[in-house]
Formats: sequence, structure tokens, C-alpha cells
Amino acid sequence: MGSRAAIRYAKAILETAQEAGNATQVSEDMALIAKTIDENSELQSFIVSPDVKAEVKKSALEEVFAASQDTTKGLFRLLLENKRFPILEQIAVQFGILFDEVNNREEAVVTTAFPITPELEAKVLEKAKVISSKELVLKNIVDPAIIGGFILRIGDKQLNASVAQSLTTLKRELSN
Repeated sequence: MGSRAAIRYAKAILETAQEAGNATQVSEDMALIAKTIDENSELQSFIVSPDVKAEVKKSALEEVFAASQDTTKGLFRLLLENKRFPILEQIAVQFGILFDEVNNREEAVVTTAFPITPELEAKVLEKAKVISSKELVLKNIVDPAIIGGFILRIGDKQLNASVAQSLTTLKRELSN
């Protein structure tokens, strides 16, 4: 979970983006920022390093995320003024959570043994509508250990229709 400061910044940026009418685009920026920082340990180290001047961090972020909305670039300026660059990734993640809440969207994570096909995605989303009334955004995680079938997680609810789960259940029944 994000820090209180990250949540406050995310709320402020969301309000600013809504007022500017570019909340969807800023949401895309924030998703890219969170993903980029998460996947790049050098960028993570750079952002949190006390040895790198805040102005250098701002300039680098503006260059890396040059296609970002002005609202997003405004966040970089705000983080420079307040010396809060280390929480940028948390802010981006919290923004995504808040944006989804405001838009009645929820992430559905489906774990499959192989990458999901469009046909299977449609079937999974049909099943998921029973669990959630919100608009669902599907995220696929590939895990060959489940052998086949799928595991669907929406919020704190989970539907495990994997072959591995079936085998575990069968094994438990046979051992009793």
C-alpha cells in the first residue's frame, strides 16, 4: 500500500487532470511511469539516490517521459519543489487505483499456463462479471505451474479453475 503522501499527491494530480479534461491520458502516463520504474532498477536507484540533485532527476524524468501530459510534467515540478522524487512510483500506482475507483473499474488478474487468447479473454470476462459489477480490466500472468485452466482474482475474491488445483483436490480426497 502507498504512503499517505503518495495518496495525497495522487489525489491532487487526479483532481488537476479531471479539471484539465485529460485524466485518461494522465492515467496512461502514470501507468507507464509505474511500469518503467518497476522494471528498471537503475531508474529506481537514480530516483531515490540522495547523491543526485533533484533538478537533475526532474530533467531526466522529463526526457524519459517526454510524451507525457503537461499535468504529469507538473507532478515532476511539484516533486522537485518538495524534494519528494523517491515516492514517484508510489504516486503513479496510487493514481491508477484512484482513477479506477472514480471510473468504476477494477483489475481482474487471470493466471494461465499459456498467454491468453482473445477468445479465452472474452470467456474469462464473462465469468468475471458474476464476481464483479464493475468494468473489468484484464491482466494476464503466465505461470506454467498451474498446468492448465486458469486462476481469476478480482480484488479479494479468487476463482481457481486450474488443473494444478484439481490435482491437489483429487490427491487430498484420495489420501483420506
